[in-house]
Amino acid sequence: MSYIGSTGIGIPANEIRQEEITELVKDIFIGSSRHVTKLLPVFKNAEVTSRQFVVNKEWFRSEHSFKERNDLYKTHAITTSLEAVDHCLTNKEFLDKEISYQAIDMLVFVSSTGIATPSVDTYLFNQRNFRDNIIRMPLWGLGCAGGAIALSRAHEWLKANPDKTALVVCCELCSLTFQKNDLKKSNIIGSALFGDGTAAALLIGEESPYINYLKKKPVKVADTSSKTKKQSTDVMGWDVTDKGLEVIFSKSIPLLVDSFWREHCNDFFQRQNLKEKDIHSYIAHPGGKKVLEAMENVLRTSKNKLKHSYNILRNHGNMSSATVLHVLMAAMKEGHPTGGKSILSALGPGFSSELLLLEWT
Repeated sequence: MSYIGSTGIGIPANEIRQEEITELVKDIFIGSSRHVTKLLPVFKNAEVTSRQFVVNKEWFRSEHSFKERNDLYKTHAITTSLEAVDHCLTNKEFLDKEISYQAIDMLVFVSSTGIATPSVDTYLFNQRNFRDNIIRMPLWGLGCAGGAIALSRAHEWLKANPDKTALVVCCELCSLTFQKNDLKKSNIIGSALFGDGTAAALLIGEESPYINYLKKKPVKVADTSSKTKKQSTDVMGWDVTDKGLEVIFSKSIPLLVDSFWREHCNDFFQRQNLKEKDIHSYIAHPGGKKVLEAMENVLRTSKNKLKHSYNILRNHGNMSSATVLHVLMAAMKEGHPTGGKSILSALGPGFSSELLLLEWT
């Protein structure tokens, strides 16, 4: 088994309200195409109040090369990731004693919104006192599913190494992929949903001495499950162009929740001998309002069990892989009854689904 002992976040300084973003999009796009006007209600209906970005509003009005975007990505990915890592390892809400960088045995770094070789985790390694024999696991291209998938891979490693620890860091700077000349519907809808954010989670093996550093009873990762749909690579992802990364975001995603994700959930619930009434809460990546509503329908559950997902979407938007860790931290802050169960879930490119069964010990 493994336990999630602490979480931390890094939030960029430039907060912009949805009304301001709507006006900005009008200024940028409507002179180029009238069809954009028809899509503007998406901004109001997205149930997003505000988002945070590593760049200010004026940045979006100008053209930017792929290199300029990626240079900004590397700079801000390092600073926001360090913020999340520092917060996670010193978070007094979850820890009685701080966890040292020397205590970390594996560092998992997840991102899909920029490119770095060596990967960003090496820069984190160089700026903090991690051991030089730390195991590194950079994961790229998993998109919105990346946070959940990273937790699963770290959990599996800790099952094989129960006296170890693992630190998962998810960093997504979606604003830097914005394309002001891309008039496709995917780009406009993405502009209504995506924000920037970073988060970290500390996982601890069941035989690790660092279990004793925890203030609250830890969250046990009881089991995980992965499922990928054949011939679905066009559902979401990036189209790599000379100007950067252009978003692919299919309107079929809510329908895939109702079919593909329903099948995955049914299989997982059956394997765990669970019924919906056994689940205290759902820690779901909020891909968007329609996706969350489709999940409610599949699970036949109440909106209240997904309240943290809705709240994070409202206050931060969709931060791709980092979002589910923000939801997880909110759930950990609230606390759950001993023995309560939660399902952590995320959907991403591939088209893939990741499910984790969490138990509040």
